[in-house]
Amino acid sequence: MVSAVRKCLKVSTFFLCSGLYSAAAFAITQEIRATYVPDPANPLKNTFINQTPQSGYCGRYPNDCKRFNLMGVSLPLRFTSVQPVRPGAAERDGAMFKMPAQWRSLTVRNIVTGEAETVEIRIGGFGSRYLLSDTASNLTGVPGDYEAHNALWLRTGWITPPLPCRPAAMASSGPDFFQFFWFTPAEDVCSKQAAYVIPWMTYEYLDVAYEFRTPNPLGMSTGIYAGELVYAVGPGQDIDTGDNLLPDTSSLTFRFLLDVQHVLKIDIPPGGNKVALVPQGGWQAWLQQGSKPARLFRDQTFNISASSRFKMHFECQFAALGACALRDTVSGATDAQVFLSVSLPDSITDLAGQPVKRRPLSNDPSGVAFQPTRFMQRAPATLHFEIPSVYVEQMLQPGKGKRYLGNVTVIWDSEV
Repeated sequence: MVSAVRKCLKVSTFFLCSGLYSAAAFAITQEIRATYVPDPANPLKNTFINQTPQSGYCGRYPNDCKRFNLMGVSLPLRFTSVQPVRPGAAERDGAMFKMPAQWRSLTVRNIVTGEAETVEIRIGGFGSRYLLSDTASNLTGVPGDYEAHNALWLRTGWITPPLPCRPAAMASSGPDFFQFFWFTPAEDVCSKQAAYVIPWMTYEYLDVAYEFRTPNPLGMSTGIYAGELVYAVGPGQDIDTGDNLLPDTSSLTFRFLLDVQHVLKIDIPPGGNKVALVPQGGWQAWLQQGSKPARLFRDQTFNISASSRFKMHFECQFAALGACALRDTVSGATDAQVFLSVSLPDSITDLAGQPVKRRPLSNDPSGVAFQPTRFMQRAPATLHFEIPSVYVEQMLQPGKGKRYLGNVTVIWDSEV
């Protein structure tokens, strides 16, 4: 008889740092925070949730950005003209934008284990508020703020961007400013040409709409993953506004913090910690038939909730090679050995993707590793305890009553 089975669970928990961004001379850092916590109500949804507060245009009009799967932040990045913006000027001497709309990759690492994963990000939209050296009406001679801003630029005003940029739903204007936002489905120059001389202008800030792609959290260990992607800002750089309107910052850094909070929970039914190994059909069948049983065994069910890799192994009160010995309470002999194996739900495989059916376990602390393909919530599984016939032969001797006991500790370990 195996008198006790104990479960052990090791799960580490981390908490995110706070803060949106920090501005320093020639650099801006924007923190993007996302969390994965398994949702029992939606076990098939294995994605990170962006926890970064929205600001800027996407903060004011989230539904407009959401239709392109974008979230947004407002950055203290200012661009100022170094010479007048003139009609007929070269594209780079006027009002132009080129944003990093293509996917860029960065590496994030678990700050404890060093495990590396890849995150991708793209800039799907941008906006600002341009401020003029005078009112648009004074610069153009056209009455009305909106009408004057439209007249200030050739063809169309800033509510309608040039291709490949696309218009946002909302814009606003005042006597000397126009607040705009453009979506960037492609990485190319979007430019406006002035119809009148503008002695001086500035973009007062930069609103950015971004989309990011994260790795599968089921394949990641618990903890915080951190990594950075740096965009250079200035003429000919990643964020390029031409040779006239120049930035007050040379770089923009996106710092990613991914917080992975996995679940590993084992529920053993009442009484499941006491395992009695018996022959097929029970002892009564053996006594009546008179033939020795081929083996002694017990299948112990349990429920498992898991969202990430885990290992299993066992520890013994009386150690044996790859098994646990049981001791005869009369003679003290440890001539019986019990072997353990496990069967897991179909959605939990080994690391090679193979199903886990009666997979042998060992007392090696490195254990056997398993991987859920989705979040499992209280899925049924089975521990198999077995004493093979070679040991049963020694245990059952005529005229000798024996009672074998031993403690076996089964360990489920999330620290893979």
